[in-house]
Parts: sequence; structure tokens; C-alpha cells
Amino acid sequence: MNQLPTADTPAVYERVRAYTENRKQRVFIMTFGCQQNEADSEKLLGMALEMGYSQTDDPAEASLILVNTCAIREHAEQKALSKIGSFKKHKKEHPDCILGVVGCMTAQAHRTEQLKRCYPYVDFTLTPSRIHLLPSAVLAVLEGGRRYFLPDSGDPLECPDVRELPVVHKESFRAWVSIMYGCNNFCSYCIVPYVRLRERSRSAHEIENEVRTLVENGCHDITLLGQNVNSYHGDCRFPELLERLDRIEGDFLLRFMTSHPKDADPDLIRVMREGKHIAPHLHLPLQSGSDRILAKMNRHYDLNRYMDTVTRFRADLPDAALTTDIIVGFPGETEEDFEATLAVLKRVEYDMVYAFLYSPRKGTPAAEMQEQIDEKVKHERFDRLLALQDEISAKKAKAYEKCTLRVLADGQKAGSANTLTGRTDTNKLVHFKGDASLIGSFINVRIDRAEAFVLYGTIV
Repeated sequence: MNQLPTADTPAVYERVRAYTENRKQRVFIMTFGCQQNEADSEKLLGMALEMGYSQTDDPAEASLILVNTCAIREHAEQKALSKIGSFKKHKKEHPDCILGVVGCMTAQAHRTEQLKRCYPYVDFTLTPSRIHLLPSAVLAVLEGGRRYFLPDSGDPLECPDVRELPVVHKESFRAWVSIMYGCNNFCSYCIVPYVRLRERSRSAHEIENEVRTLVENGCHDITLLGQNVNSYHGDCRFPELLERLDRIEGDFLLRFMTSHPKDADPDLIRVMREGKHIAPHLHLPLQSGSDRILAKMNRHYDLNRYMDTVTRFRADLPDAALTTDIIVGFPGETEEDFEATLAVLKRVEYDMVYAFLYSPRKGTPAAEMQEQIDEKVKHERFDRLLALQDEISAKKAKAYEKCTLRVLADGQKAGSANTLTGRTDTNKLVHFKGDASLIGSFINVRIDRAEAFVLYGTIV
């Protein structure tokens, strides 16, 4: 049941195509989690199309269903398990349909065992470092009908960053580009180092070629991805990689996430200031304003060091956006610790805060810590934090009124045929009247009205 399939070779693709050819086989992919998972799903789709499947947005039409899971919080795992369970009826009615579960959740042994025992209609699992084995896993089910639950080998050479995988981007004008995989930080609350393994960086030359090709094909918005992009250690350091990519000719915006405060050095801020394509936006997760909690989190910086970076960033890029992550209710967090976090929000005035209730992750040190915080206390603090940030975000948004901003139109607003949505260079969401033919283009929009998290404007 756990035998490793053959590596994906042209012959494997060809053998799968022998099953899919002329049979209208379709693939449906459901993605949970972060941008890295979105990027992985683009690779999964690329491989599926190469195997002869066509894409469908309706799982009822699918002969191959892939659920790409997240493990960052318990809620994300439960949502994925619920969705996997909903496919039981489809599998019963269409026994030839193949159901695969991939992504971070499957890298946890207890979840893989749960899928194996309690979800007998799941045909295979693939961890993030083994998604390149999708063709082999599909072929194994097609030819032998056996189930496969593949653990990580722990070998970085088997990871997809060193392989040429076909990729199908969701949108022609926007793309995720993974520059590295894994994490070495081992924050005490985080499961990522255990499910995505150690850091592996792609070569700068390979990344540069990928970005140049995207730009030449009309891509306007490119986001460099990594669990900690500024610890990139390929042929050069991350600031130098940004400089190399910034020299590419074309009309495009270069974003990156996520930055770890311990690695966000003056060189990074200098390159952002001098760059012509680099988005004026830095996502710099704080997690807590308390040095005591930061130490328990194993974050490798204190508040003074964090604020030094913020001060330098604001001095060099005064009009840039600054966003952050906050964890509310970490084990042992006192009211004083939480007040310290609120004090940082007032002092820094972030454009946006992504706040999360602490969720114990099995296998992480924090899950075993004493002084777990009562859920009621967590939610009360969470509400206070959001209320404060809503005030700050509304105040900052007001400054954009009557300004004309460059916006990348990226879609239609749900329920409104003549209203488009877009993002500014600083990643602000904008709604404006316009024709769908503008989607994928940069447009100048005058901001008429601002709310905390949405700007409303008119095309100039």
C-alpha cells in the first residue's frame, strides 16, 4: 500500500494518456491555504493537463479530484477533511474517479493514517515535497487499483524545486513564482518546518529566466514566494536577486512574501527604494508586541530590533504600505502581553493586520506548553485587536481620497457586471466601474471614497 511509484518520466505521462485519450477525462483541483499552496496547485494542474486531462470547475464532472490541503491551523484541516468527506457520494456513483489528497496536511503521519483508515475512497496522498510524483500515483491507481500513502523521504533532491514541472497559471496577467521551499526557523507554534522540510533555494538564474518569460508573455503582477523569502540562499542573497529581477525590461510589478524580521536587513529596504518594478509594500510579521512572548515563540528578534526595521522602512519609503501578522492568545499570553501588542499597532499604524487565534498544532513545542489560553479570552482579545485595526486602516485609507492611483484590474466584482476589482501597487483593493475587457491591464483610477479595506474610484 505504501510502495513508492516510479518517478514521473515522459513514459509515465504517455501511459496515463493512453487511459485519458478520447475519453473526456477532467480534473478538478480544490486548494486550501496560502499562496504557496496556490502555486503548488498550478503545478498540479500543469501535470494533469500534460497527462491528458482537461480542467473543470465542477467536481461532478471530474474523473480526477485533487484536494490540496493546509495544516497551518486546525480549522483549515477540518474544512479540508469535511470537503474530502463530501466526495464519498461522487466516488460511489463514479468508482473510476480518482481522489487524491495532497499538501501540508498529508505530511503529518496522524492525518495520513486518518485518511487511510477513515476515508477508504481516497486513492492516494502526496506530501508537498512529492507533488512531482502525481503522474506516477495516478498511473498506479489506473493500472493496479491500489492505494498509495507516501511519506516524506526527507531528501531535498526529491523536492519539486529541482525539477522542471509543467505549470498552468490561473491568470495570464498574474503569477506566483516559488524561489525557495521549506523553513529553518522552527517558530514554536508553526508546523511548516515539519511539513515542508528544510529550506531549499532555487538558482537565481532559473528564477530570472522564469520571471523574464512571464513578463515577455504579458504577465504584469509577479509574486516571489517562500516561507521566508529574505533568507533565500541560492546563487546570491535575496536583495541581489531582487536587483537582478528588477533589471528585466517590461511593464510589471514585483511583489514578495513573506519576510522574516530577523532577515529584513538595510540592503532589502535600499533595493526596494531604488527599484523601478518592486512594489512599495512590505509584509513584516510581528506576531506579538511582547518580548517575553516573542522569546516563547522562538522568533529570534525582540521589539527593539523589529522597530528599527520599521523605522528604517518608513524613513526610506514613506508612501509604502506596511502589513503584518498577529497571533492572539499564544500560551501564557497575559493581558499585559496583549496590551503590548495593541501598543505596537497604535505606534506603527499598519495598513492591514492579518490576525489569527492561536491554534495548537500537534508536534510543535507550543502545543505542549502550559498556560493554554481560554477560548473566550482569545476571542475577546481578538475582537479588541480587530476593532483597533479597523480604526487605523480607515484612517490610512482616507489619505488616498482624491488621489489617482495605478491599479491592475484583476476581475469583476461578484454580483455586479459593470464593476471591476483591482489592486494598487501597495496592494490596496479598489472597486471601479469598467468593462471586462480591461481585466489584466494597468489603469489609472481616481479614488472618490475610501473605506477601511476597500477604495472606490473612477477611471481617469
